Amino acid sequence: MTRLRSLLALLLVFQLSPGLIAEEAAKDDPHLQVYSESDFPSASQCAGCHQQIYDEWSSSNHAYAGISPMFHKFEQAINNLAPTIDHFCVRCHMSVGTTLGENRELPLWERSQVSREGVTCITCHRVKENFYKVNGERRIEPGNIFSPVYTSSDGSGLEKILEEKGKYRIATEPGERGAKIHNQAIQFETIDQSEFCVSCHQVMVNLGIKLEVVWDQYRDSPAHENDIQCQQCHMSATPGIPGPEQKGSKAMIGRKKTDPKGTHANHSFFGPGYPIAHPGIFPHHPDAEDWTIEEWLAFDYRAGWGTEDFEDELEELDEEPEFPEVWEDRSDREDAREIIEENLEKLEAKREARQELMENGSRIDGPFFVSEPVVGKKLKFKYEYHNLNSGHNLPSGSLGAQPEIWLNVALVDPDGKTIWESGYVDSVGDMADLHSLDVRAGKIAHDDQLFNLQTKFLTTNVKGTDREMYLPVNFDVDQIPFLRPAQQPVTVMNHPPFVRMEGRSIPPLGKRDANYVVPAELLQKPGTYKLAVRGRSRAEPIYFMRFVGATSEMEQAMNEWMLDMHAYTVEFDVKEH
Repeated sequence: MTRLRSLLALLLVFQLSPGLIAEEAAKDDPHLQVYSESDFPSASQCAGCHQQIYDEWSSSNHAYAGISPMFHKFEQAINNLAPTIDHFCVRCHMSVGTTLGENRELPLWERSQVSREGVTCITCHRVKENFYKVNGERRIEPGNIFSPVYTSSDGSGLEKILEEKGKYRIATEPGERGAKIHNQAIQFETIDQSEFCVSCHQVMVNLGIKLEVVWDQYRDSPAHENDIQCQQCHMSATPGIPGPEQKGSKAMIGRKKTDPKGTHANHSFFGPGYPIAHPGIFPHHPDAEDWTIEEWLAFDYRAGWGTEDFEDELEELDEEPEFPEVWEDRSDREDAREIIEENLEKLEAKREARQELMENGSRIDGPFFVSEPVVGKKLKFKYEYHNLNSGHNLPSGSLGAQPEIWLNVALVDPDGKTIWESGYVDSVGDMADLHSLDVRAGKIAHDDQLFNLQTKFLTTNVKGTDREMYLPVNFDVDQIPFLRPAQQPVTVMNHPPFVRMEGRSIPPLGKRDANYVVPAELLQKPGTYKLAVRGRSRAEPIYFMRFVGATSEMEQAMNEWMLDMHAYTVEFDVKEH
């Protein structure tokens, strides 16, 4: 009986705390961590032969999954509310780190490099089974850099390279000299199918709320009906448009392209997301690994450290300002600045691709006037917001507090004065809805005509009424709630008790009308008026960022990436009675 109890206790510890098991094992064998990491090669190792693919991936949202400071803030906040969530989020965002047994709450600077790479090469190319809907629980096949990878191709290209080892100067096993490469590429029939993405892009959290719903949207879409896969839009040559692959050889060994006229799937993984991390930390850059995460966070790139102008001005000062010890030397700051500039260039390319993606996937038509514009009468008009994407809703992805898409419309009178506006933002960049900090403080008026496609949660209050919330949590009942999974199947009610979704997104190839009314008293004079419109997009509202404890630097970066789409202005005449 004693042995049975001990065994059950051991199993319980193993199930609840994989990080603890790994930590204890490492104490017994100090080489275990090194061995484990070598069984899970990092993307920087793959870059030796796949440089173009590495460059595309390095600034992608997949590469950002484990770095994102907003993810880590949110993940900790939701675990504080619902500790039973535990490793749920990092199973997708840092799958290799989870496999290595790293504790959920480990800071970035204590994690392995391959863990910080988020959705890295082996996250996909070392998966050989169909997992489908498993809430992120996929098994990554362990193996060193020489072990097989799983791809959409039949491996014949690699076989030809292996037959000419001398020409390419490659190493296929430990101890050999040359470029280290995997010795087999096994065709995996699902890796280029939408089903491969489901494991992480259709997940349900804690209470039974679907946090990611893109698969549900896709399987009921025209794209699914026409056999268009996720990869055809998100890994194509043109952001968001299904079509040919990116031009370029899949691999380059030394200076030899293995397929000079070939193509490969673009590993930028086009999407609406964007990074707000320090540009020394993200995009991933092999040379940036010369400094730790903590050291990079101490590098003030906004102040111009390492630029020629900044450093020359320092030379003219009587007394040089103090720098953190690691950045005291000018040459170190200049070396770091080179990395920063390269990464900023990548981020600018990402910004342009994001703009192209969002505009390829949507359209604004209008204005359409309901009645003739006349002085002293209400002006009624509408715009039509179209989702041109055949695969999923606009917006899609995670629900709740993200992502944001809304319309900003302004009416300008003949004197050039803005006399009416909807979709304006408050002092921190949030829409003037119920959650705006300025609206709640009475500093600005609530935007009653706001056209907002952001999905929210609806929670039931103590007296039975509903309210909008940015998390599936009712703070009216308990200011420090402790969430537990529902006690009955959510299929009974189709949602957990007291929580449901308020979906506002536009279905594939659908449209939604944005109706507006300008009060009659604002149309005071005849003449030529202007209506200006633009779609706006941002990943997170600032009120939510403050709820999870984001820094002011994170807030600033979030707003710097705010996107304006389809901006245009039309003129029209307002007549006398």
